[in-house]
Amino acid sequence: MASLKRVIQGVVVSKAGDKTATVMVERRVMHPRYRKFVKRFKKYLVHDEHNKANVGDIVSAIECRPISKRKAFRLKAVEGVDLNVRKVDAKESVEGDEA
Repeated sequence: MASLKRVIQGVVVSKAGDKTATVMVERRVMHPRYRKFVKRFKKYLVHDEHNKANVGDIVSAIECRPISKRKAFRLKAVEGVDLNVRKVDAKESVEGDEA
Protein backbone atom coordinates (compact mmCIF):
# COMPACT_ATOMS: atom_id res chain seq x y z
CA MET A 1 0.00 0.00 0.00
CA ALA A 2 1.25 3.46 -0.84
CA SER A 3 2.27 5.85 1.92
CA LEU A 4 -0.41 8.38 2.80
CA LYS A 5 1.99 10.77 4.49
CA ARG A 6 2.36 14.20 2.91
CA VAL A 7 5.79 15.43 1.88
CA ILE A 8 6.35 19.19 1.78
CA GLN A 9 9.28 21.13 0.36
CA GLY A 10 10.20 24.68 1.27
CA VAL A 11 12.77 27.15 2.57
CA VAL A 12 13.87 27.40 6.20
CA VAL A 13 13.05 30.94 7.34
CA SER A 14 13.70 30.63 11.08
CA LYS A 15 15.56 28.44 13.58
CA ALA A 16 13.86 29.37 16.84
CA GLY A 17 14.10 26.86 19.63
CA ASP A 18 16.02 23.61 19.86
CA LYS A 19 15.28 20.92 17.22
CA THR A 20 12.70 23.11 15.45
CA ALA A 21 12.81 24.86 12.07
CA THR A 22 10.16 27.04 10.45
CA VAL A 23 9.69 26.13 6.79
CA MET A 24 7.84 28.35 4.30
CA VAL A 25 6.08 26.42 1.55
CA GLU A 26 5.02 28.22 -1.64
CA ARG A 27 2.21 27.03 -3.88
CA ARG A 28 0.75 28.56 -7.02
CA VAL A 29 -3.01 28.73 -7.52
CA MET A 30 -5.08 30.24 -10.27
CA HIS A 31 -7.10 33.30 -9.24
CA PRO A 32 -10.79 32.47 -9.72
CA ARG A 33 -11.74 35.75 -11.38
CA TYR A 34 -8.59 37.00 -13.11
CA ARG A 35 -7.23 33.59 -14.21
CA LYS A 36 -3.70 34.58 -13.18
CA PHE A 37 -1.46 32.34 -11.12
CA VAL A 38 -0.75 33.85 -7.71
CA LYS A 39 1.58 32.65 -4.96
CA ARG A 40 0.24 31.44 -1.65
CA PHE A 41 2.53 30.83 1.34
CA LYS A 42 2.20 28.79 4.51
CA LYS A 43 4.63 28.22 7.35
CA TYR A 44 5.10 24.83 8.98
CA LEU A 45 7.07 23.88 12.10
CA VAL A 46 9.37 20.97 11.32
CA HIS A 47 11.11 18.70 13.84
CA ASP A 48 14.87 18.75 13.16
CA GLU A 49 16.29 16.10 15.51
CA HIS A 50 19.99 16.72 14.75
CA ASN A 51 19.80 20.49 13.99
CA LYS A 52 21.01 19.97 10.40
CA ALA A 53 18.93 22.69 8.72
CA ASN A 54 20.04 26.33 8.63
CA VAL A 55 18.24 29.51 7.57
CA GLY A 56 18.07 29.63 3.78
CA ASP A 57 18.26 25.86 3.20
CA ILE A 58 15.75 24.13 0.94
CA VAL A 59 14.40 21.15 2.86
CA SER A 60 11.81 18.43 2.47
CA ALA A 61 9.72 17.22 5.41
CA ILE A 62 7.40 14.27 5.88
CA GLU A 63 4.19 14.16 7.89
CA CYS A 64 4.32 12.33 11.22
CA ARG A 65 2.43 12.02 14.48
CA PRO A 66 1.89 15.33 16.34
CA ILE A 67 5.06 16.21 18.23
CA SER A 68 3.64 19.39 19.76
CA LYS A 69 0.66 21.69 19.26
CA ARG A 70 1.83 23.02 15.86
CA LYS A 71 4.56 20.54 14.91
CA ALA A 72 3.52 17.48 12.87
CA PHE A 73 6.34 17.17 10.30
CA ARG A 74 9.82 15.61 10.54
CA LEU A 75 12.83 16.76 8.55
CA LYS A 76 13.38 14.30 5.71
CA ALA A 77 16.36 15.80 3.86
CA VAL A 78 18.26 19.03 3.28
CA GLU A 79 18.04 19.55 -0.50
CA GLY A 80 20.33 22.57 -0.89
CA VAL A 81 20.68 26.30 -0.28
CA ASP A 82 18.27 28.94 -1.57
CA LEU A 83 20.34 31.82 -2.95
CA ASN A 84 17.38 34.23 -2.87
CA VAL A 85 17.25 34.26 0.94
CA ARG A 86 19.66 36.90 2.15
CA LYS A 87 21.51 36.55 5.41
CA VAL A 88 20.34 39.52 7.51
CA ASP A 89 23.05 39.15 10.15
CA ALA A 90 25.89 39.30 7.61
CA LYS A 91 24.42 42.35 5.88
CA GLU A 92 23.93 44.22 9.16
CA SER A 93 27.54 43.60 10.21
CA VAL A 94 28.83 44.95 6.87
CA GLU A 95 26.67 48.06 7.13
CA GLY A 96 27.79 48.59 10.73
CA ASP A 97 31.49 48.54 9.69
CA GLU A 98 30.98 51.26 7.06
CA ALA A 99 29.44 53.77 9.47
